[in-house]
Amino acid sequence: MLQSLISRIWELLLRLLLQRITLVLTLMLCAAIAIAISNMSALSSSLIESQAVQNAALHIQSLTQAFDLYSAAAAERAKVVRGITVTHAYLNTKGAIPLPSTFAIELGEQISEKNAEMSVRLYSNYPYPWRTATGGAKDAFERDALNFLRDNPRQKFYRLEKQNGSTTLRYAQASLMKPSCVTCHNTDPTSPKKNWEVGDVAGAWEISQSLNNLMTKTNQSLQGTFAMLGGMSVLGLSGLTLVIGKLRENGRNLEHRVRERTTDLAEANTELEKRNQLIRQVFGRYLSDTVVANLLESPERLKLGGERRKITILTSDLRGFTSLSERFPPEEVIHILNLYLEYMADVINHYQGTIDEFMGDGILVLFGAPIAKEDDALRAVTCACAMQLAMGGVNEKMKALGWPPLEMGIGINTGEVIVGNIGSEKRTKYGIVGSQVNLTYRIESYTSGGQILISEQTFQEVGSSVRIIGQKQVQPKGVSQPITIYEVYGVGGRYNLYLPKEEELFFPVPQEIPLLYTILHDKQMVNTVFYGRLVKLSAKGAELQVDIPNEIPPQLTNIKINLLTSKNSSQVSEDIYAKVLEKLADKGSFFINFTSVPPAILTQFDNLYQMISQKSN
Repeated sequence: MLQSLISRIWELLLRLLLQRITLVLTLMLCAAIAIAISNMSALSSSLIESQAVQNAALHIQSLTQAFDLYSAAAAERAKVVRGITVTHAYLNTKGAIPLPSTFAIELGEQISEKNAEMSVRLYSNYPYPWRTATGGAKDAFERDALNFLRDNPRQKFYRLEKQNGSTTLRYAQASLMKPSCVTCHNTDPTSPKKNWEVGDVAGAWEISQSLNNLMTKTNQSLQGTFAMLGGMSVLGLSGLTLVIGKLRENGRNLEHRVRERTTDLAEANTELEKRNQLIRQVFGRYLSDTVVANLLESPERLKLGGERRKITILTSDLRGFTSLSERFPPEEVIHILNLYLEYMADVINHYQGTIDEFMGDGILVLFGAPIAKEDDALRAVTCACAMQLAMGGVNEKMKALGWPPLEMGIGINTGEVIVGNIGSEKRTKYGIVGSQVNLTYRIESYTSGGQILISEQTFQEVGSSVRIIGQKQVQPKGVSQPITIYEVYGVGGRYNLYLPKEEELFFPVPQEIPLLYTILHDKQMVNTVFYGRLVKLSAKGAELQVDIPNEIPPQLTNIKINLLTSKNSSQVSEDIYAKVLEKLADKGSFFINFTSVPPAILTQFDNLYQMISQKSN
């Protein structure tokens, strides 16, 4: 009897113990499920936000591509077609099509009207007069976006906001000024801003997208998961064991697959990095983004060693920079160079040129190497026009810093050269070799400040799109026969870039200024000294007169000038450098263009020119 009672008591205690164990394990399972669901909820919110940001970036990329395509393929071409007008008021104008900005704004409005959960908007700090009410920033987000993107044009700006109880992602990216846009906006009399530069932030594209649907679907999935896991918990200890066993098995399988995928990705990344490192070592930061992308996608285009290829070569040089650098401390000279080269590099990269070398104040650019295109010569000439136009921005900053303005000459030539990796195993650079390179430098040496000269070969390549203002025959050093070179003042068609035409006026000075000059050959002075007089002055040059007509230097020659206090005086001014122009003058006279003038003399000339020009008017 006693033994039976003890046995029943032990049986009851064991049953209670098993129930407690089952209850504890079940509670532990429920807690684990709750933690898992909480983590899943946080993860899903992060994924929703990340996916929405990526979708917005892709939408803006598509809109930008549509804007660029319309601008280049429709608006730019329509400008030269008789009877077609490109205007914002195209609906009220017969035969008119919208401006690219009008097209972009209305495209965004139509997308917004047809999509209840997403809106598209393009806005700016400088809306045109007819869009003042709607074209500027409307709220705090838009003002914050414009301020942020102005200082960080390559970054994105976004945040989540509550609107009418709904969570909305607002995402903005900068809309940057292209060369054609700069020309149009800076010359339009109705433009609210007329000092645009290439790469400036013109405004912001914004995508606003409601996240409610994504969040609702995700919450429904989480509730189903919670119900399923909750039902599994009531199965007790046996169900718990089964679930844990299955989770372990799935975990092992997932871990194995992740390990395999990680290994594959690591190997692929290693190979990719080796390949990309080679390209970066060879080309550095001198290639445009498009060229680098093409090389990364098709590395077989990068042929190590040399090959003969027809390319177009562009070289530029600042007039009188050597003498300018002698008057400034080294750190200021470097600052000036960096300012100038930064502007030029941006333009060159935009037109997909390859910067082969910076040579002090000179730049050597290749079009057609390492990747050749059908329009290499045309892009080279267009790039030269854009570079000359960009000098306006350079000189605005030079003036603000108290430095004298800069002028640049550009020479372009097309021909066969050897391109490839030049050097040794320890030191290699991508470069070009051949007589056509030397000829390009010779053509550039004939330029005055602001000029673009191209060879006959380049002229044949570019066709009728390039506008020529004149031509001349020259015989460069090392060339057996005279060659024809052409002066460019613009490019029509889809590029539509033109250099400003300014008539240079020469006014007589009240009192002739005596001077002496020497001729420079390859930047070396000839020993013979000639005497003359400055009789007329312009904004950039002068007319000199000599007593002996046969002492007039040849056209396009570089000379060094020193002013005298009087003809019999031995005191001379600082060195002035100039180039003899082709402009016809009276017998015994010739015209020059100043390439480098000391600051004190430049101030004297400027004051004198202002005085005599006002009297003449």
